[in-house]
Amino acid sequence: MAATRQKLIDGALAAIRSHGIAGTSARTIAAAAGVNQALVFYHFGSVDALLAEACRDATAARVAVYRARFAQVRSLGELLDLGRVLHEQERAEGNVAVLAQLLAGAQTDERLAEPTAAALRLWTAEIETVLHRLLRDSPVAPIADPAGLARAISAAFVGLELFEGVDPAGGRDALDALERLAVLVEVLDDLGPLARRALRTHLRTRPRP
Repeated sequence: MAATRQKLIDGALAAIRSHGIAGTSARTIAAAAGVNQALVFYHFGSVDALLAEACRDATAARVAVYRARFAQVRSLGELLDLGRVLHEQERAEGNVAVLAQLLAGAQTDERLAEPTAAALRLWTAEIETVLHRLLRDSPVAPIADPAGLARAISAAFVGLELFEGVDPAGGRDALDALERLAVLVEVLDDLGPLARRALRTHLRTRPRP
């Protein structure tokens, strides 16, 4: 029984990659899984329930693959380098496309909204942990918002999947722009103690948005 459930989860992910969320159905999932489509409803009750579990299952597995590498990141530049690697690997395997398709489906299907959001939170939590560690002693710490920044990064990397589909060069430019911002923060980190103190004081006295 567990083997059949896993076949259906894998079939659901394959169907989304091949047909998009609009073309994913019990029939296309069963065809991809090589089983009778009645098993979709026997094991999960509905296509949406299967898609929700597939989203959680696949994302948890992929996050686990990169967890040790996130823990080894020592600078924002390294975080972006890992982000580039992660994006290319996940894009090549179709995993970013799956998440983007589920996000699109969640706009009109509330049953997909929470599991898709939960999947995004798994990525965001890993990124936020790294940002807290990297920015804790930075001169920009007074205005840094690791939680909000982690969400922005997660959203950007999913959005790049859609952006690159119509403008590959623009997608590369977007990543390059993020890298330049990381370099700027690292330059600020290298300031002398007096300059760092002055910058911290200036940032603390500015009203937060």
